[in-house]
Amino acid sequence: MSLPETMKAVILPAPGKMALSRKPVPRPGPEEVLVQVAGCGICGTDIKIRDHGLPGQPPFGSFTPGHEYAGTVVAVGETVDEFTIGDRVVVHAHKGCDRCENCLRGMWRACLNYGNAAKGHRCNGITTDGGLAGYAVNHVNTLYKMPENVSFEEAIVITTAGSPLYGLENTGGYIVGETVAVLGPGPIGLMAVQLCKAMGAARVILTGTRENRLKLGRELGADLTINVREEEPVAAVLSATGGRGADLVIDCAGGDDSLQQCLQMVKRGGKILLVAFYKGPVTADISIAVRNNVTIYTERGEGGGSVGRALSLLATGKIVAKPLITHAFPLEEVHQAYEVFEKRIGDPIKVLLRP
Repeated sequence: MSLPETMKAVILPAPGKMALSRKPVPRPGPEEVLVQVAGCGICGTDIKIRDHGLPGQPPFGSFTPGHEYAGTVVAVGETVDEFTIGDRVVVHAHKGCDRCENCLRGMWRACLNYGNAAKGHRCNGITTDGGLAGYAVNHVNTLYKMPENVSFEEAIVITTAGSPLYGLENTGGYIVGETVAVLGPGPIGLMAVQLCKAMGAARVILTGTRENRLKLGRELGADLTINVREEEPVAAVLSATGGRGADLVIDCAGGDDSLQQCLQMVKRGGKILLVAFYKGPVTADISIAVRNNVTIYTERGEGGGSVGRALSLLATGKIVAKPLITHAFPLEEVHQAYEVFEKRIGDPIKVLLRP
């Protein structure tokens, strides 16, 4: 099909600055496809990318962010037979180098050549141009075909489910009959609630500060919610579990004291999963984990095909995405979209931008 020469794209000309510009439409390489972007979500990482950058990020200037997006395949590289023009796809951002020790072991999320495009690593919207544009190039390893009954908007949000789902895989994934405490009712926390219920957790406890978010959490499956402005969360979780603590505690909050809360509300021999990024160094009594034989797991983004698995859960009705979509803007209103997200105007959960 005929492609335009240029496209609308958001760029980061300097730290803390964004601008709408026009850039050449990229062309896919041998193992890549070109995606016409239908929409791209904003997450907290995008604020860090805009304001000061992340390791491996290109210099400020013409770099285009955006790592949560979906769209339609409009061109394919010469060796690509996994996708055809017209396929509806959703992405995960990370593509390992496929040559370092970690990538060869399937740990491409911890690629030893992170940020080194010359050696094959790329992370769309973080180390290479992303989805806040009309078109974006993706390696075939980073795409999932969308089920027919899933909309682009839902698919964009489902990338948010990829992170906690990958984290649950890291912890062993077998939570049937267990009690799980989730800290933080943001998009990832609300997805974590749904995933835990879908995977058979007997009880999911959700903590947070905003009652409307907690209410949505109950609607999405949380059995008990705790407003930490009204109740001390550790005491409330211990009370709800007969003093034993939760089998698994998932930190989706990333607060200054949330790791300490995790350590105090997990049962002896239990597990803690850290999903959130913390704003800076945190202080916690790790000796609690040592004394109580608690195992701490981490995850970064989407691995193990978690976005594809989350798509399957969405398509079969095990989890939902629409209630998390609160705002949508055209790409021309990117400044307003970021302001709404960052200043929490109108209580946004997931904010989308459409080219």
